[in-house]
This record gives sequence, structure tokens and C-alpha cells, in this order.
Amino acid sequence: MSVLVDKNTKVIVQGMGRTGRFHTDKAIAYGTDMVAAVHPSKAGTVERFEGDTDHSGVPGRDDRYGLDLPIYASVAEAAAETGATASVVYVPPPFAADAIMEAVDAGLDLVVAITEGIPVSDMIRAKRFIADHPTRLVGPNCPGVITPGECKIGIMPGYIHRPGKIGVVSRSGTLTYEAVFQLTELGLGQTTAIGIGGDPVNGTNFIDCLALFNEDPATEGVIMIGEIGGTAEEEAADWIKSNMTKPVAGFIAGTTAPPGKRMGHAGAIISGGMGTAAAKIDALSAAGVVIAPTPTDLGSAMVEALGT
Repeated sequence: MSVLVDKNTKVIVQGMGRTGRFHTDKAIAYGTDMVAAVHPSKAGTVERFEGDTDHSGVPGRDDRYGLDLPIYASVAEAAAETGATASVVYVPPPFAADAIMEAVDAGLDLVVAITEGIPVSDMIRAKRFIADHPTRLVGPNCPGVITPGECKIGIMPGYIHRPGKIGVVSRSGTLTYEAVFQLTELGLGQTTAIGIGGDPVNGTNFIDCLALFNEDPATEGVIMIGEIGGTAEEEAADWIKSNMTKPVAGFIAGTTAPPGKRMGHAGAIISGGMGTAAAKIDALSAAGVVIAPTPTDLGSAMVEALGT
């Protein structure tokens, strides 16, 4: 089993620029059911995709694929015509929040916002709008969501993923890939990997993902990757202590970051003595999470947490 996405997920792409087209092509090659694109100025046309199938994640597919992806003027029209259940947003930052709200308003189950650099004020407005709808938002500024061999929504490299028994949730895109690669090398694989993004205002948080993995019968353990800034990791630690029934391994990025300096992500900043790596590590350790001292220890920390 998996969480959030599987082989039945039908996906719309919002933002068919160079980046959107590139990653849509990779998603189709992986086997994701991409059913439509939204681009008002190109509505009524099709975008042609063809190339070599990515056999690493989807065994048994044909060597070549070809798909004419229809383009619609709005998400609502695309969803009505195709039965889409999810969208992926590659729209440029000034317009991305509106694109997210359009997808939410269309009634999609899931919106994955890849766009980096969306103004915080725009995301506050979007999050208030989402609160009145059942749609789940993952991101923004995230690598996306993947269930290996079934559905890839986002920018992650598909070939490092393998079906397995470990859930992955991370604020860092690059460290998500590192954890996934180590799990694959160890033969543990992944049920689903979720990049929640590093922005201070996002849709889905650690607790949301931990709860999903806790209820998923195929997930036997979880890797959780956090970083400095905010209190999301401490809140997740409290939830783990009270609710989590499966082993968790963790890593906190930014142990050497000086206070007051932003490190990469918009949310990765220590201010007022809050959000330090040490505080997060202490909270997670107290909740029974096995902490990896370095990124190269993520896989071995998961093995230790599993007790195998």
C-alpha cells in the first residue's frame, strides 16, 4: 500500500513552461497517469511527449512511450473532462498561490506545489482559503510525492526509488533523495516518500505525514528529516511520543548554522533562541526517535530503529 498517491492517481500539470514540461515528461516516462495540462493561452491544443520509458521504477512497460497531453483553460475544466484527482504546480512564484487556490477550488484531492519563492503573504492567503476545503496541499518549495513504481509527482529522480516498507517525510529535497537511496541500497525500499518543503507556511506538516504512515499497514518504519527553524520538529516529537506505533529514525540539518542566518530554505532560520538543531534533536530523542548523526547514517539509523 501507500499514502497520498498510487497507480490510480490522475494528475494535471499547472505551468507548462520549460521546467513543467521537463518534469511532466519524466513523470510520464515513470508511469504516472498524467491526464492534462492547464495553460489558458494554449487551451484546445495538445502537448506531445514521447521517449524512453523509465524501467527502473515501472518494470514491464514498453520501451517507448507517446502521449498527446490535452491542454485546458482551467483546472475545473481539465478535472471535469479527465477525472483528475491531483495536480502539480510549476507556475512561477508571483502566480503560484492563485494556481494552488484554483486547483483547490476545482475540488481536487491533492495539490503538490513545487514552486520555490512564493511570497509568504501569498501563502498565508492560500492557506486560509484551503482551510475551508478538503483538498490536501503538499509544499510549496518541495520535491513532491512518490510511491515507487506507481506514481511520481514532482522533481525527484525516479530511478533511486524502490517499492518497500519505509515511509519518508522530509523538509529537505536533497536529503530526501539521500535517505531514499540508502533505503534502496539496504533493500528496505519505500512505501511513499513525501517532501513537505522548507517554507515557513506550507500545506502538509510532519504530523500529517506521520499519521498517514502510522495508519498504513505496509509502512513498517519512518524516516523523518527536519532542519533548523520553526517548531515543527518539536511538535512532531510530542505527537510521536503519544501516538506513533512504528519505529522512527530522524536527522536534523543545520547543526552548524549560526543564529540569525538563513540556511537555504526560507523557514530555516534560528531566531530568538527558537528552532535550534540541538532543541529538535533533544525533543526527538526523548520521543524515542533514533537520530542519525550525519546524512550518511540515515539508512543505518532506520535499521537500528527497526531492530534488525
